[in-house]
Amino acid sequence: MDTGVSDPTCDVVTVPTRQGLEAVDILRRAAREGVGSVIHDDGCDTLGFLVPSGTAAAWDVPGSICLKTDGRGLSVDVEAEPPVEGSDWLLPPGEADLATDPAVLRAALGEAARLIRAADSCR
Repeated sequence: MDTGVSDPTCDVVTVPTRQGLEAVDILRRAAREGVGSVIHDDGCDTLGFLVPSGTAAAWDVPGSICLKTDGRGLSVDVEAEPPVEGSDWLLPPGEADLATDPAVLRAALGEAARLIRAADSCR
């Protein structure tokens, strides 16, 4: 399976679970190739989108954080458990590309934030 990146190292974009789940829905509805692996961390109530290594250097999306591992990226073994203790795969490697295209993710997170604001303003 195509991993979506040339090597198995990734940075991780972390967002609140609600926004992340909306973004996953947006990405999957768009039927785009390149929806990457996603980690759900119940303890922190966040989703982590794996993105190509080096993304953190230019990531600037409000309400999200892009983490790198000392410039080396996160090495992901597609057969292993999620790399963050206490987390589970929402979209595991092997069922999705390894990494999500950062530009596609940026657009989906923006749309998700707008949908959440609109829904909250109707309450």
